[in-house]
Amino acid sequence: MPDGRNAQVQTIDRAARVLRAIASGPSEGLRLVDVTDGLGLGKATAHRLLRGLADVGFVAFSETTKRYALGFEIYALGAAAQRFRIVDLARPALARLAAKTRDTVYLSVRDGDHALCVDRCTGEYPIRTLTLDVGDRRPLGVGAGSLALLAFQTEADIARILRDDHAMRAQFDGFSSDALGDMVRRSRATGHAFNDGYIVSAMAAIGVPVLDPDGRAVAALSIAAIRERMQAPRSDELVALLSAEAEELSQLLTAGGGKTLKTEEFS
Repeated sequence: MPDGRNAQVQTIDRAARVLRAIASGPSEGLRLVDVTDGLGLGKATAHRLLRGLADVGFVAFSETTKRYALGFEIYALGAAAQRFRIVDLARPALARLAAKTRDTVYLSVRDGDHALCVDRCTGEYPIRTLTLDVGDRRPLGVGAGSLALLAFQTEADIARILRDDHAMRAQFDGFSSDALGDMVRRSRATGHAFNDGYIVSAMAAIGVPVLDPDGRAVAALSIAAIRERMQAPRSDELVALLSAEAEELSQLLTAGGGKTLKTEEFS
């Protein structure tokens, strides 16, 4: 292997070791001396690595405490990786729901101000409601799963989306800020979202949030079917099934989570 290639690999290895050290260190971050002593690196080498990682957002430096912590870009990468993890964890739940209800079940996650469909399981009922493909995006609030995601965000985030995202919702009838605000309030009151033919008139859907420990939706499970199959008392049964699976998925995600670092302290 050429010397230049060796040097590149060594730099990547050292950068990875620095990131692991910061991730496993105290919440207030590490000093330069902590990195040099803990990893056996020279001061100049450690400083160069830390500055490079800070330049790309992987590390944040506090001028006040002179400590280094993980940066926002690392959390963005972690959120992206979480999507793949949640798909694997949720797949048995989707299969159970599709088998019990015979309808189409969806898993959605938040992607900026959109809901992203990341998985789908189709039941055996002969009339199928394939209103979303894996990879499809909709503005937050448009659709049952998307509404469940929006309704269980922070009040400030909900207010911003209702105020600013008119253009993204314009292609969907019935999703003005006032109308969507009413949908959000009903969803928060009942614990689930209901789309009663707002997108496709002959179809309806129910969505429930998958919550993190702070009560914020990190994903949503939803079931879509023809409207005749979404009336009470069956709709109540579907809500119960979805809620049970969402709660179990929430516990699985929480059990696999690590510590949360407040990177705003290092901005």
